[in-house]
Order: sequence, then C-alpha cells, then structure tokens
Amino acid sequence: MPLVVIGLGGALALALGYIFYGRFVGRVFGLDPKRVTPAVAMNDGNDYVPAKPVILLGQHFAAIAAVGPIAGPILAAGKYGWALSWIWVVLGAIFIGAVHDFSALMASVRHQARSIAEVVGIHINPFAQKIFLVFIWLSLLYVILVFTDLTAAAFISRPELGEQNFGPGVATTSIFYLILALGMGAVMRKNKLSLSLLTIIGVGLLLFFIRLGQHFPLALGLKTWQIIILGYCFVVSVIPLWTLLQPRGYLGGFLLYASLAAGIVGFLFYRPAIPSGWTPPDTHWIPTGVTVFPFLFTTIACGACSGFHGLVSSGTTSKQIAKETDAKIVGYGGMLLEAFVALVALGAFITMSAEGKAAHLSPDEIYARGLAAFMTVGGIPYAFGVSFGKLAFATFIYDTLDVSTRLGRYIFQELTGLAGPSGKYLGTGVTMALPLIILLAAKPGAPPAWKAYWPLFGASNQLLACLTLAAVTVWLKKEKRQWLVTAIPCAFMAVVTLAALAGININWIKGGLTFSLVNAAGALLFLLAIVFLYQAGKAFLTTTAHDKAKIRATV
Repeated sequence: MPLVVIGLGGALALALGYIFYGRFVGRVFGLDPKRVTPAVAMNDGNDYVPAKPVILLGQHFAAIAAVGPIAGPILAAGKYGWALSWIWVVLGAIFIGAVHDFSALMASVRHQARSIAEVVGIHINPFAQKIFLVFIWLSLLYVILVFTDLTAAAFISRPELGEQNFGPGVATTSIFYLILALGMGAVMRKNKLSLSLLTIIGVGLLLFFIRLGQHFPLALGLKTWQIIILGYCFVVSVIPLWTLLQPRGYLGGFLLYASLAAGIVGFLFYRPAIPSGWTPPDTHWIPTGVTVFPFLFTTIACGACSGFHGLVSSGTTSKQIAKETDAKIVGYGGMLLEAFVALVALGAFITMSAEGKAAHLSPDEIYARGLAAFMTVGGIPYAFGVSFGKLAFATFIYDTLDVSTRLGRYIFQELTGLAGPSGKYLGTGVTMALPLIILLAAKPGAPPAWKAYWPLFGASNQLLACLTLAAVTVWLKKEKRQWLVTAIPCAFMAVVTLAALAGININWIKGGLTFSLVNAAGALLFLLAIVFLYQAGKAFLTTTAHDKAKIRATV
C-alpha cells in the first residue's frame, strides 16, 4: 500500500472526526461563546490570561506532544503490524483520546479552571481525590523512569551502526540546545530583542548546532547519562519557568512542527518499496508471547489516548481559554494533531521495515532514520536528517520530563502538606528517588529499564484517562447531559487497562509472587483504580438534583 494512503488517509479520517464527532461532543457540553470563562473573569496577566485559539493550540500541542506517540506506535507496529496500529490510533484518537482531552478541559473551565483532581473532590468525594492524586504521582514516576532511560539510550554510542553512530553527537547538540534555551530565556526576560528576531537567531543557531554536534561527539556511558538527565530534571523542577522550561519549550516547538512537515513530505513524495502482502517482522525489543488484546492498545499509549493530557488541559490550558467554543480546536483538535504525530511514527517504521532496516533498531533510531529518509526528498543530507530526528525525539522527551517532574513535586507537596523551600526540594527529591534507584540498580547486560516498564507506563497512563472520564461522567449526569459520550470510552478503557495490568501480573502470581517492582507497582495501581472506580460508581448512582444545586453553589 502506498505510504500516501496510510498517512494522508489517516489525516483525512482525523479531519472528518474533528468536523463531525467533534461538533457532536461540543453540543453535548453545551459550548456557549457568550459564557464568561475563568481566563476572562480572573485575568491576572500571569496564570489566567485569555489567548487566541490558534496560539493556545500551539502551546497546548507542544505541552502534550511527547515521545509516547512516537515510541508507542513503533513498538506496536513491530509486534502487531501497522494495520491494527493504524486503526487504533485513528479511531482511538477520535472517539476516546480527543473526547478525554476535551472533556477534561471543559470540566476545568466550568469549575473556575480548577484541576481535574479538584473536580474529582467536588463530584465524587475527597477520599477519591486522594486516591486520584496518589495514582497520578505513581504514574509520573514511571513516566520519568521510562523517558529518562529512553533519552540516555538515544545518546550512547552504538558501534554496531558504524558511520551512522550519531548518538554521541546528538548528545552534544542537546547540550548546545539547552544552553541556547537558557540564553534565550535571559534575553526574553530582559526584552533585549524582539521575539521575531530572537526566534530567527535561535532557530538558525539550533540548525547550526545539529551539524556541529556530530563533529564533537560526547561518548558517555548509559548510567552516566541517566544521572545527568535526572539531575537536569531536578534542577528544571525548582527553577523559575522563564529560566529554561518556557524558552526550551518554545524553541522545541519548531522541531516538533518541522518533524510534522517532514512527515507530510514523506507521505506525499517518498516511496519505500513495500512488498505486496508485507507484514512487519517481530522485533527484538518487545517480549514475545503477548496477545493483541489488551496490549496493542496500551503499547500505543499516548498515540490514541493519554491521561497525562488531562493534567495539562486542566492545569494550564483551561486558564487561557478565551471563549468556550475555543475548547474544541484546542482540546479536541490538539489530540488529533498528536494522533498525526503517531501516524508519522508509523510511516517511519513502515519505511525502515520495508527497506529491511527496522529489525534491530530502537524506536529513536527508527523514527530518526525514517524522518531522514523523508527529508532526502527535499535534498537534505541523510546524516543531518538523522541528527535532526534524534534531537527531535530527545526534545519531545525533555518536554515530558520537565512537566512530569514539576507535577510530581506539586502533587507530593499537596499530599503531604509540605510547603516552602523545604517542600519544594524534598518533594522533587522523593519524586526522583525511585527512578534513580531502579536505573542505577540495573545489572550490566540486562534489558533496558524502559522495555520492562513500558507496558506498565502505557497501562497506567491510559487508566488515568479512564479515571478522568469517570469523574467527568459523574459531573455530566449531575448536569443532566448526555453522559454516555464519556461513559462508553471510560468503560472501554477500564476493560483494556485493567486487563493489561492483570495480564502483567498473571505470570507473577503463577511464579509464586517472587518480588518484582514492575508487578508490585502494577498490582498497586490496579487496586487504586478499583477503589476509585467504586467511589465514582457510588457517586454516579446516588446523584440527585439537590447535588447539582449544591455543587453549582460551590463553583
């Protein structure tokens, strides 16, 4: 099948989903352009600031787009084939993922831009809110663990790749990139240059650094990079946002959009030789013996549905919605854009597999080399394209690590009541401790930690989406709206994710419960989810008109 059909066919399906199903979901929530939003009513010029929908879409998309929709589809396609992966990415994003993101955003907007955890406390009960926060915090630990290991693996030297061993050079470029972001942050803070001029200079230097990095490769060991990356996470979690996170996110957005543009070019003009009846071979980085259900769904993870998006939607995005009708393009549309990122990743996998290059490559190499192949259509050198793709891969991870570490610290402080500098540093340290211990404890020659924890990461992330949808369903019922629009996706994700967590632990139980952190964590998350869903179910069944009036008085 031509690559253009796979890529642009998926894009067309996503566009139709946005137009028709997105419109239906918007009607369910009763979007009203005249209703005053928190961004307008509470405008303080800092946290609450109404933004134009196109600008806010870009900010929101940059915040939610991470490496999950890249690595997940590549892993799933390698095990289950691209066709099933394509179907789940497209349909899952339209009917589940985008509904989740949009509903979390609207729930927050209708509750004075409160977080989704606070919405849980209002509509279910405070105990469920505590369970929800603990679940989020544990899930963030696995996000930090998996993505730290993935980044470190992308930076190490791989002699077996010969002249195409670009990892150490990309590591050097990433350091230049962070230094550049620090400089941009300082200049932006002092308003020394216009944003347009600063952008031209920043992007130009970034392109120069991509090429320069390969001339000064920094070859360090895996554990050394893991420590450095976690140290970066600690620092970026406690320093002001303007120092590094905001300028790095702004600069990284250009890598994100450039990679999407490369994907579009590849879909339109690149023609890998795909044999008739071709089926992707099994790949060595996924354990064999797993079944399509439920692990196909959880392996793809963020490419179809991500609970992490609900935290972003209700954390920062809801404070910038100028009109309720903007929530459709930002919340629903943002998730569909992320699904297109997943389609680009699938295109890269298909390209590398069809050319016989995917069987022994890791996700970062497949993605980078696929993008590089697409970019050769425009005359861009292959080596530059690979370096660009690997830096883009690392940049997406930086986005997630930045936000996850800071959110983990916030939640730890909320759960413990610790405030001030001591709470800031202790909360960050505790959040970083478990990932650091697991990564340093890995024995030489053992499978990478991210491979072992990816099933847990995927299941917990999508289960978080299920819990968010459950809370929104309770709220919609109290509002006497069509709650099935969130209840059905919630039920589906509950079956998928709980089955995945149960599947992870079946062999553990059969093996006599020999201690395994992966299995123990999976069991704990399973129990927390069951308790939460029980509380949500009780709240749903006992909802009355009196509850609706009482809750409206509080919001």
